[in-house]
Amino acid sequence: MTGTILFDPLIPWPLLAVVAALAVAGVALALWRGLSGWALRGMAALVVLAALAGPVYQQEDRAPLSDIVVMIEDESASQHLSDRPEQMEAAETLAARIAARENTELRRVRVGDGEGDSGTALMTALSEALAEEPSARVAGIIALSDGLVHDMDRAPDLPAPLHLLMTGREDDWDRRLIVANAPAFAIIGEPVTLTLRIEDSGAAPDLGPVAPLEISIDGEEPQTVQLPIGQDIEIPVTLPHGGRNVLQFTVPEAEGELTDRNNTALIQMNGVRDRLRVLLVSGEPHPGGRTWRNLLKSDSSVDLVHFTILRPPEKQDGVPVDELSLIAFPTRELFLEKIDDFDLIIFDRYKRRGILPAIYLDNVSNYVEKGGAVLVAAGPDFATADSIYRSPLARVLPAEPTARVIEERYVPKVTGTGQRHPVTSDLRDGESWGAWLRQIEIEGLAGHEVMTGAEDRPLLILDRVGEGRVALLASDHAWLWNRGYEGGGPQLELLRRLAHWMMKEPELEEEALWAEATGQTMRIIRRTLDEEIGAVTITTPSGEEVEIELEEVSPGRFEALWRGPEIGLYRLAEGEQEAVIGLGPAAPREFERTIASAEVMAPAIEAMRGGALRLEGGLPQIRSVREGRPAAGRGWIGLTPREAYETRSVTRASLLPPWLVLLLAAGFITAGWLREGRR
Repeated sequence: MTGTILFDPLIPWPLLAVVAALAVAGVALALWRGLSGWALRGMAALVVLAALAGPVYQQEDRAPLSDIVVMIEDESASQHLSDRPEQMEAAETLAARIAARENTELRRVRVGDGEGDSGTALMTALSEALAEEPSARVAGIIALSDGLVHDMDRAPDLPAPLHLLMTGREDDWDRRLIVANAPAFAIIGEPVTLTLRIEDSGAAPDLGPVAPLEISIDGEEPQTVQLPIGQDIEIPVTLPHGGRNVLQFTVPEAEGELTDRNNTALIQMNGVRDRLRVLLVSGEPHPGGRTWRNLLKSDSSVDLVHFTILRPPEKQDGVPVDELSLIAFPTRELFLEKIDDFDLIIFDRYKRRGILPAIYLDNVSNYVEKGGAVLVAAGPDFATADSIYRSPLARVLPAEPTARVIEERYVPKVTGTGQRHPVTSDLRDGESWGAWLRQIEIEGLAGHEVMTGAEDRPLLILDRVGEGRVALLASDHAWLWNRGYEGGGPQLELLRRLAHWMMKEPELEEEALWAEATGQTMRIIRRTLDEEIGAVTITTPSGEEVEIELEEVSPGRFEALWRGPEIGLYRLAEGEQEAVIGLGPAAPREFERTIASAEVMAPAIEAMRGGALRLEGGLPQIRSVREGRPAAGRGWIGLTPREAYETRSVTRASLLPPWLVLLLAAGFITAGWLREGRR
């Protein structure tokens, strides 16, 4: 129980002050005039003023409240390095000591890794913990951490001293690989310059001025170069293929370093072609001739060389072939010397006329077998004796003409294989396509038949020959779709896909395995022409193998979602298909700095005169200190007792009850009157 005198005035304090001033003036006047009862009159005025002030005696029944100590335990990834988990076991001993203190409660808050790659959000956790506690009861905050906090901008106003008990050791050191710049795209075959740096921190020993760096692309055998330590070095890297390339840079773990988790950097870079070089050879002029030219010229990344034969075949006047143009066309340079510079050669209604000798066409076949691409858009001449099939090019063509030209209306259809092939899958509804009016009858010999036409005869055949690709379109009426005949069709989309498939664009591979990463989750995608596939085997960075079954989401496309347990390079395999993908950031934020330090948290610690001590030297003693005094010293930390309490009940008693006021005031006034009257 505690007692306190309080005032509850009957009139406002300003008005009471005016009344007091009038009373003092009256007493002063009586004294000036020599009235003998002035003192008694003054006592009467004082009683009245005291009554107006309303003095009360208040008694409170108080229950003392315990002090609260907040203990934050950092369990982020960097706290699992070296012997830090063993050092964190001291938290149990410290918790027992705090709980054993008289009138003290403990609040334990555990902090893990932040969402994504946000690092250690210790201050965010502290803000949330303090928001749930009355600040008047918080006697101290103790953080068990390496001090490497990543959200200091969210530090709250502290009601009590903050102490940092650091894990780690004085002689810790670490080596880290830093990739300063990593572009998202690079041109295939051209070197891109990356800036790398090997940096030692902490009590690093002298291991020499250089360190080995291993460079691997898509998990292939790494190449090793020597890099100086502590210097930015530019390294040229050439991407071998289009699409995603996974580059892995690794510095071997040095003896005694804290961790090798920051010795590896994963970079995923898309390879793009600088220019796609296409040679278009047009035979007899026809309405669809401009279709190919417009398609290829509309793509700014395509360099087109168009070779057109304008002389009609029926005109025979004995003029030598080499004199049929205003300028000499460089056929030798194109088909012998520079042929390997082209990504695609298109023969559009071309037939043998003696302009391209057999040796040139034989060289085209060799070009395909070595990795080139040829597309034949066949017209009526493909079925004649002058057909391009009656040349050395026949050994790479997937089908043979029967000499029959079908002149009838038909609507092209996508076959079952075509529905699974990326060139013809997902084309808009075939039921609304317009008709074509001519088709060359061919007999399939090899490859995949993805479209059919009149009489369900093969219309579009795709094939792989050696390392190259060949496509045969058995009609020259694709241009009808472009003109909107009977509603038209996806002519532009079909021909563009066809050209890009032949130029080996990764997104159009019919047999492919790849994965797309979102944080630590990967979407595994397998595209195939087969009806079924086996399980995908995933090899984690630690070497563990996991098998995942995929489900068919559309014809020829199988998918599955899987969350990787760790950051690093994952290898995927299914049959002959292999892929690699990196999960997590190139340099995880938790491992950018690994040497324990109080530097980051110093502003918050110094604000309330807290301290930073190492757990390496043992647990500190806990003392009670007054508010505003230094709260830490050598081997000890301080808590500030708050002496908070809870009021259970309040009672009030008036010090001047009305009857007493009336009695005293009347007595003093009467006494004063009698004294003045006797005189």
